[in-house]
Amino acid sequence: MKSDIRRQGIMEFLMDAGQAGVDDLALRFGVSKMTVHRDLDELEESGFLRKVRGGASIQPSSLFESDFRYRQKQATEEKQRLAAAAVAMIEPGQTVIIDDGSTAGGIARHLADLRPLTVISNNLAVIQDLAGAGGINLIALGGQYSKKFHGFFGLLAEASLKSLRADVAFLSSSAIHGASAFHQDQEVVLAKRLMMAAATRKYLLVDHGKFGRTALHFLTDLKAFDTVFTGRELEPGLYEALDAAGVSVALVGN
Repeated sequence: MKSDIRRQGIMEFLMDAGQAGVDDLALRFGVSKMTVHRDLDELEESGFLRKVRGGASIQPSSLFESDFRYRQKQATEEKQRLAAAAVAMIEPGQTVIIDDGSTAGGIARHLADLRPLTVISNNLAVIQDLAGAGGINLIALGGQYSKKFHGFFGLLAEASLKSLRADVAFLSSSAIHGASAFHQDQEVVLAKRLMMAAATRKYLLVDHGKFGRTALHFLTDLKAFDTVFTGRELEPGLYEALDAAGVSVALVGN
């Protein structure tokens, strides 16, 4: 088996399992443990996984954000509820920004009834969903494509965002600690901040599992958003703490 095919197989296995040991991977792919280590080193260097003691993980940490494909499979029902609720913040004729996140990206499938709209996004899944859709003026942000985040980032994307203005922006975040949002990747943070600066109203969509986490880079205080949408009850006392910090939270129930 060629190394690139084997590495793709390792990633596909991790998409389902979340993590795996070197011994298991060596047995599964019929290669030596040394070969598996080389594969994991290559995949880690490319940012697709993180090596842990005895194996590898695709699950997030404070320094590592999961691959887009893995995140799409997490809390899917809750994310769908959040996206469906968030579209109530949109009116026909408006300009909408949707970020790279798997949660905010779910909004795209709900936009047909709100046309005409202008949609700005760096999220390739959103771009693919809306490309050619009648009544949607789609502005796809340029930049360098990130396979891990399934979106476009960097200088070109940032320059485009600086020249645009929108009525509303929908963002996601990988970690919420206290009354602040964080993310592991600095280019993602820069893009999200520029999206916020470009929009009159800003909404954050985060599943309940993001609360109580932290990540390397500070994104923004939660009070910068008009509303923070989440899909399950938060830890006792957190609502009060967020309210005291000036954060508006909307619980989207079943």
